[in-house]
Amino acid sequence: MGSLEDGFGSHEEVEETNKIPPQRTFSFMDDYKIPQNKSPSFTVWQTMMLGYQSLGIVYGDIGTSPLYVFSSIRLSEPGEKDILGILSLIFWTLTMMGLIKYVFIVLQADDHGEGGTFALYSLLRQHVNFKGKMIIPSTRLGSDFNLKYHSKGSKLQSKAKKFLEENSKAQAVITFIVLLGTCMVIGDGALTPAISVLSAVQGIQSRSSKIKQEHVVFLSVAILVVLFLFQRFGTNKVSFSFSPIMLLWFSFTATIGLYNIIKFYPSILKALSPHYIFYFFQRNHRKGWELLGAIALCITGAEAMFADLGHFNKRGIQLSYSLVVYPALILAYSGEAAFLIKNPDRISTAFYSSVPEPIFWPMFIISTLAAVVASQALISASFSIIRQSITLGCFPRVTMIHTSSKHEGQVYSPEVNYFLMFVCILITVGFDGGAEIGNAFGVAVIWVMLITTVLMCVVMLVIWDTNIILVVMFLTVYLSIEGVYMSSLLNKLAHGGWVPFAISAFFLVITLSWTYGRSKKSQYEDGNKMSKQELDHLVETSTRVPGVCFFCTDLMNGIPPIIRHYVKHVGTLRQVTVFVTVRTLPIRTVLPEERFIVAKLGPEGVYSCLVQYGYMDQHRMDGEEYESSIVGVIKEIAENGKEVEMMDCASCKDVIFVHGRIILNASKKNGGFRKWVINNLYRFLQKNFRSNVATLRIPPSKSLQVGMLYEI
Repeated sequence: MGSLEDGFGSHEEVEETNKIPPQRTFSFMDDYKIPQNKSPSFTVWQTMMLGYQSLGIVYGDIGTSPLYVFSSIRLSEPGEKDILGILSLIFWTLTMMGLIKYVFIVLQADDHGEGGTFALYSLLRQHVNFKGKMIIPSTRLGSDFNLKYHSKGSKLQSKAKKFLEENSKAQAVITFIVLLGTCMVIGDGALTPAISVLSAVQGIQSRSSKIKQEHVVFLSVAILVVLFLFQRFGTNKVSFSFSPIMLLWFSFTATIGLYNIIKFYPSILKALSPHYIFYFFQRNHRKGWELLGAIALCITGAEAMFADLGHFNKRGIQLSYSLVVYPALILAYSGEAAFLIKNPDRISTAFYSSVPEPIFWPMFIISTLAAVVASQALISASFSIIRQSITLGCFPRVTMIHTSSKHEGQVYSPEVNYFLMFVCILITVGFDGGAEIGNAFGVAVIWVMLITTVLMCVVMLVIWDTNIILVVMFLTVYLSIEGVYMSSLLNKLAHGGWVPFAISAFFLVITLSWTYGRSKKSQYEDGNKMSKQELDHLVETSTRVPGVCFFCTDLMNGIPPIIRHYVKHVGTLRQVTVFVTVRTLPIRTVLPEERFIVAKLGPEGVYSCLVQYGYMDQHRMDGEEYESSIVGVIKEIAENGKEVEMMDCASCKDVIFVHGRIILNASKKNGGFRKWVINNLYRFLQKNFRSNVATLRIPPSKSLQVGMLYEI
């Protein structure tokens, strides 16, 4: 436990005597330090098992890409050099972006075992003091030096760090692209189930001309409905079967690919030479550039390797991708290419047409199950992303249900789930299962990869202190590759590519409106908070009644104006009054014994308590547990037995939780658009989403809500 820097900027110390226990200072400096978490060590067997388990969660998306890559390529009468060029592009894309970039470079930038764009952002905030008018409100205190990893870096590292800390615009840009990337991953989560399930079901058409497109769409919708309805039971109920399914999938696709290579074109692996890429563009010119949008689908899901890092050891992911996934994908694509060289007219149904007749139906079943696994991975990732967004204060609260008592990261949100189901069905039916779904799918993926590349360069400069030549090489190579792919994908905007942007824009509007409203609320409270003298006078002139009052507030340093408003109209204060603030730290988790930090604010019986969480911690605690925990911590800093007796006496009486209901009202000085955002969008979100105290599960009989209008 620790003491807290008080809300008035002063620091107090009490000299140690023989009669009075030492009083802790009102600072994090000496009393509170977040331990530097070390990555746990794993045996070879444990690493292999984690690698096996990752097959079912991490690689569902990228692993099932052979279902739809070749069939998404619209090339009439492709010749041998066309097929070899396409295969060469696929091979080098998987190698440069999947193997080298993500497996061997990006996976190293984990935040205590967590991955994804939010983890990169969290990592940066631990090393760079983000301040100013942030998009995501900062809860950093001046004494949080222990959150950083201190080292004597190069001059370039110092300059880069100083530039970021002093440039609020650069901080805002980084924050914005993090939010944009996060929203695009959610958009990808809405598209992946649609294209994965649809591509798997379309295999029936390759064997029977009687099966019409509307039958395929109907069956796909039925599978999607069952998949989303099953989410409420939790990933842990179905995940036991994911890894065996994906192991079967990779085994079958690799074996079929090897069979097709031997049967149709044994020298197909010569396409690994990059000069076939040159031949491809020399032959197809602009058409070749346009086809890059379809070829880019082979790398969809690479971001999941990084985003799902928190569930697995990175060595396990590196092992499984390098030894199982990567070779299986190369063999699968090579087998399809070998088949297409001899059967170029079958490119629209390349995957299922290349499956030997005797094993078609077993392969169809495995493909459908693998498509479900791919869908599940992105749906679960969407739940986790929304949860991280909420804990970082940049998304309004929605219902989050923990579906596993063993794995905290497994969560389910009914609102998010049914929204994704509605969007998936709408996309599947609206596009009638056509190529537009593939066009929509690829656009979001490359944008997220571009964002990861930019953030990685910042991490390399500020945290890793990487040689500037290597940073420039990394940036040049991957911006060039991803930039070319992105330019091709933008060509799809009018043919379905607008869908991920529409989904991303929907979530981005919510995110920016919410965080802008919260920042204005924080600015108002910071400018109108009560002074120490005003608090002393308020306590002295108020009637004290028995009991304990926990007043929930968002203000980190100081007493918010709603306290003044509350006492003015009620006229009384409880014998023990505790101002409780919840703070989310930019680290994965906070130890239970370091969860509560308390301080005495001056007047008798008035305290402040900081409740701290990491962004992966549960923000759920029953009211009684809050009561006993906070009172217990306050007793630890009691100056004498009389104060402890007062706490015990007050705890035996009524306990009440007071939380404010703040309504923002923007004045004309904010301008028309900002006024509309505050008075309409933010107020709508505030009214229709869950409140911050909803997760505390406070009994209604102990809860009191106080309303106040903030004129900003």
